[in-house]
Amino acid sequence: MLKNLVLTFSLLVFFACDDGDLQIETLDFDSANIEVCDDNPVMAEVANVLFKLNDTEALILELPADAILNEVSTTEIERTVSASGPAKVTYRIFSDQVSNDYFCSDIPLTTPTVVEEIIAEGGTVFITTTLSSDATNYEHSITLSGISLVTSENDRITDLSINNFGTVTTAVPVEEEL
Repeated sequence: MLKNLVLTFSLLVFFACDDGDLQIETLDFDSANIEVCDDNPVMAEVANVLFKLNDTEALILELPADAILNEVSTTEIERTVSASGPAKVTYRIFSDQVSNDYFCSDIPLTTPTVVEEIIAEGGTVFITTTLSSDATNYEHSITLSGISLVTSENDRITDLSINNFGTVTTAVPVEEEL
């Protein structure tokens, strides 16, 4: 009887174990630098694609072309994030280490492959633009608030450490320099 009980318990434990599904509990892109593909003028007319890379992960922010303006802002510019855009936040996990070539190549790379992609369901992007001290650049400070990422299994990613997305710099056109 004891043998049968131990065998039954062992089988229950074996079949109750985690099947190895991907579990995402936190996102940490604090130490990652914000990147942008500057040499793709066609994309720049349609949208601003900014991203942060962390080994096999990427956090991608897509903004409409008119979101980052070359003028000092008196208030924060606010854009609502949604799965359908125009402002989108996407978190991707790749099969291998990812580089900016994945996003910036003229011909899309086939590797690494995307293992999982989660598009934010909501949130807000705030952009504040200031003029640099030497008046040659605009500095666009980007923060995220209330970003809601939900996996395909309806699990909410917690401890989102992505509030301060980063700062992007654009040059002041020559005719505008003071």
